[in-house]
Amino acid sequence: MKLSVRTAAPIAALVVAGLTATACAPGSSDKSGGKDVKSGTLRVWLFQEVSNGPKKDVVDGVVAGFEKAHKGTEVDVQYIPVETRAEKIKAAFNDPASAPDLIEYGNTDTAGYVKDGGLADVTEEFADWDESKDTDPTARQSVTVDGKVYGVPYFVGVRALYYRTDVFEELGLDVPTTQGELVTTARAIRQARPELYGLAVGGAYTYGAMPFIWANGGEIAEGKGGSYASTIDSEAARKGIKAYTSLFGDDNCPAAKCAGMGGNDTVTAFASGKAGMAIGGDFSHAAVEAGKVKGKYAVVPLPGVKKGDIAPAFAGGNNLGVLKSTTHRTLAVDLMERLAAKKTQGELFDAMGFLPTFTDVRKDAARREPFVEPFVKTLGAGARFVPASPAWSQIDASLVLPTMFQEVVSGRKDVAAASKDAAKKMDDAFSSAG
Repeated sequence: MKLSVRTAAPIAALVVAGLTATACAPGSSDKSGGKDVKSGTLRVWLFQEVSNGPKKDVVDGVVAGFEKAHKGTEVDVQYIPVETRAEKIKAAFNDPASAPDLIEYGNTDTAGYVKDGGLADVTEEFADWDESKDTDPTARQSVTVDGKVYGVPYFVGVRALYYRTDVFEELGLDVPTTQGELVTTARAIRQARPELYGLAVGGAYTYGAMPFIWANGGEIAEGKGGSYASTIDSEAARKGIKAYTSLFGDDNCPAAKCAGMGGNDTVTAFASGKAGMAIGGDFSHAAVEAGKVKGKYAVVPLPGVKKGDIAPAFAGGNNLGVLKSTTHRTLAVDLMERLAAKKTQGELFDAMGFLPTFTDVRKDAARREPFVEPFVKTLGAGARFVPASPAWSQIDASLVLPTMFQEVVSGRKDVAAASKDAAKKMDDAFSSAG
């Protein structure tokens, strides 16, 4: 995610330290039986987006070129929900006969998928790929475990604050410059326009909540003895949890409706005109543009606690990887590189707003499209990464943090009790990861 040396340093330190130091050694068994068939059907799983049509159009173009280049092949692309990816992909690792050859996966899943023995080591192919030399170093680390490469970066993602310019003008509101102002502005919108959420938030929106924790000085976990220990129950983290969960209520986003919402739900609420503000990614741009608020919104970095500060955002993004069980390795690697090529990433940026992982392609995108600027600023302010441990996939899949937020907003537990329970669950996962 390097937009400058200054941008890359804080993120790279987290990713390099985590992925290379804490990941367990991958399994070595080859579930393909040594086969490398050069024809037949390739199965691909990609993530379903809020507005998937533009992504599908780009992918279809790549697939058509691939099938033309490889006579006797065809590609079966399925779009799977992001929220249920963990269970589906883990099942594929355990059942090679029904598994796809190539998958899209979140960069937080790399270490866990490698530990599970699901991803193929493509270190040599990545080195031989002409375009790989221009991959930004931090994105490269997101596919690297113990010095080996297990895929290719597909796009980088970071979140910022979307807001309705028409609503702000109508109500005479200023764009919030601190976290406190964000909360009061959200409540002012809800009070004046009760049919709207002031700021759409979700109890299952982990990556929308994390900036509140980080902005208040909290951390999710810290390295400990070659592994990790949770710090989600620290005083600073609890302050951030309290700030985020204070947004659930009749005065902004009612818990009955918002506690179960994830990131896509909050973006959909904003795009459909049901919210004055939302925390969305650069990758949400296409969905918002396709919604009712087109031409009536703007984006700024999510404010921090102090005026002028930018809340640290999650350094997200997705990768593509070949499954170790594939019987079409050569074809799968070629399709992977075509789907993640500079030309394709440029097209995905134009279609979806996905930020490219190649430094030269991203610079060109930022020069052409002004909407990129707040996301560039957010990256430049110092984005953060989750604990790069194999345990994170388990923590994410078992909804440890969403459960914590939902317990607080429902009133079942206070912040101290909910965060203490979440910390114990995280520590158990870190301990079992090995």
